[in-house]
Order: sequence, then C-alpha cells, then structure tokens
Amino acid sequence: MAVETQEITERYAIYLSDCVEVMQSLPAQSVHLSVYSPPFGGLYHYSSSDRDLSNCSDYQEFFEQYTFVVQEIARLTLPGRMTAVHCMDVPTGNSGSDALIDFPGDIIRLHEREGFRYIARYSVWKEPLSVRNRTLQKSLAHKTIVDDSSRCSVANADYLLVFRKRGENPVPIEHPVGLLEYAGERRPPAEVLKFRGWTGKQTENRYSHWIWRQYASAFWDDIRMNRVLPFQPARDAEDEKHVHPLQLDVIDRILTLWSNPGETVLTPFMGVGSEVFAAVAAGRRGIGIELKPSYYRQAARNIQAASAADVRHTEQLFA
Repeated sequence: MAVETQEITERYAIYLSDCVEVMQSLPAQSVHLSVYSPPFGGLYHYSSSDRDLSNCSDYQEFFEQYTFVVQEIARLTLPGRMTAVHCMDVPTGNSGSDALIDFPGDIIRLHEREGFRYIARYSVWKEPLSVRNRTLQKSLAHKTIVDDSSRCSVANADYLLVFRKRGENPVPIEHPVGLLEYAGERRPPAEVLKFRGWTGKQTENRYSHWIWRQYASAFWDDIRMNRVLPFQPARDAEDEKHVHPLQLDVIDRILTLWSNPGETVLTPFMGVGSEVFAAVAAGRRGIGIELKPSYYRQAARNIQAASAADVRHTEQLFA
C-alpha cells in the first residue's frame, strides 16, 4: 500500500497509509518516544480496511499482525528510550456472565519478547455511571446488583503501559528546574505555586515535588476526561463506528516525563491526531500514521491548529 497522501513540515510529518510500511521507510534509532492506542477489534471496529488491525479474524491473528508493529517500533526507538501503550482489559461480551481478556498482559509479554523492558503501568480512573451510560454495560447497571450481584462487574480503567528499550539512553531526559506544568484537574496548593521554575536546590522545589507526586502515582484519578481533540467530523457513514481520542492530559504527562524538547515522537495509529498535536504544541516533532481517510483529514486540521497557534493547551484553540 503506497502512501495515499502526506503532509511534511519542519515540526511534523503525517501519512495516510499502512503504519508498518511507513515505519519500514524510516531510519533505525530515529525515534525518541512513541505513544499510541492499538486498534483492537474486540472493543471496536474502526474501518472496513483489511489492513486495519481491528478487523483481524481472532485474537491470535491480531497479535500476529501487531507483532510487526512492535518490531518496527523497537527498530526505530533509541536505546534506553520509551514506548507507551494505551489499552484496557477486553470484555468478551456485554452480560454479567462474560469474562475479561488480559489484553494488557499479552501486550506486556509481546514487548518483552521484542527487546523492551516493562517499567510501569498507570491506571486511568473512569467514572462508573458515565461508562455505563456510554457502553450500556449490563454488569454496571444498578438493576444487576438488585437481581443478582454475582453478575456485576467493574468500570474498567484505561491502562498506560510504559516500556523501555534495552540499552543505555544516549541523551538524558532532564528537568533542571523540575516540572513546570501540571496536566490534570486538581489545583496546586497556593503555597507551592511560588516555587514554579525554582532555580535553587531542587530538594526545595515544592511545586515540582507536588506535580511529581501526582504523576508518580500508579492511579491517575485526576485526568480531565473531556480534554480531547475535536473528533466528531472524523465520523463517516461507511464505518463506525468509534472515535474516542486519548485524553491530552495523559499525552502531556508522557511527553514531559519521557522526551526532551525538539525530540521526535511517533504514533503509528494516529486517529484524529492527539499525540502529534500534543507533541507539536509541546515543542517536539511529531510523526503520525493513519489508515482511515476521515481520521487523517481531522488529524490534519487539528495538528495544523497546534502548529499555527504554538500553544500547549487546547482550551486556547478550541474554546
């Protein structure tokens, strides 16, 4: 499959094409960080393309094809640098008797086979009623605990799995004056704000320490769930099916913790462009690849807005 269209600037490159074929054309060890959500078909179908991973015939075939993606990411990633995968447990159905598939565990095992070390799992909390209303999941209905609570279940968290490629990192990811921006819904205490950008001893930087305590927690219950890019125009009549961009708070944290300004950030499943948008807005260079034309077109609009505005927060772009 050739690249159908592309847009390349000094700050980003985006492609409408199959991600493996585009990644095969990129030089080895040219990417500092990658972040993405794999399009697993047990949750949603994103397009009708036979190249779409969500259209694999079964779980085994998905992982056979997904392996090619992980192998290319491993080839492209600098030693000692990270890839971050956004995923969740996969339900086998929508009734109280259905089981869950340990999708994150299988992703972990795949990455360990392909040269990565598993270093962190963050749980992104989701409000149960909103999940119930969106998914109509029977096991989350109050009626289920009234009738037979052996059939109730849980509002599954999203997981962010972080892997480090084996080898020594050639360029440290430094924060000489600590963390400067907090991406989340809490308000930093007033008494720590005066330490923002503290240039003295970093043991005294109470602002950065406060942010780090939020970020270092394994449970991210302060993510602004509605802070996402515009995505409604990406829907089309032919397919789905589903558009739910990754929250920008999550991406901003990933960029801050695991990349330096000016470095290259890759997303092989670009969707409506959230990861590239955030990378460009944060002073990184983004590479995004998308298979579905309507997603690509919306991503191009979103990323162009970030590039033109040169700001970090989408509230300023899409108010």
